[in-house]
Amino acid sequence: MAFSAPKKGAIMAEINITPLTDIFLVLLIIFMVSSAAMVESGAKISLPEVESTSSATREITVSVTPTQEIYVNNVLTAYEDIEGSLRELLAANPEAPVVLEGDRQVLFGEAVQVLSLAQKAGATQIAIAAERAR
Repeated sequence: MAFSAPKKGAIMAEINITPLTDIFLVLLIIFMVSSAAMVESGAKISLPEVESTSSATREITVSVTPTQEIYVNNVLTAYEDIEGSLRELLAANPEAPVVLEGDRQVLFGEAVQVLSLAQKAGATQIAIAAERAR
């Protein structure tokens, strides 16, 4: 079986996929960068500033907004359900630290109540999130 060369004036119907692949790779990089920025926190909070901080892993976070909304691992949670949600998360990893992210506007009493619920749920390590002063 012999192949003949295309005749003069015949249309070559092959698609060059190299530019298409380049576009997909650029889009993939853009989505990866933007999703990493969105994963940070589900709640819009402004952390208090301190002179020095130390970083810790944030496996379990409890965020309290100025409007008294409470998020457990970026999921809006009713006050009555906080202890149950924390108990489920701590059952998978009992040594995981529970990090409280409270807005500057959150009252001390509300933060203490959330920390008390975390302790009742079985948390052995509790931390409070803050930003380093600039």
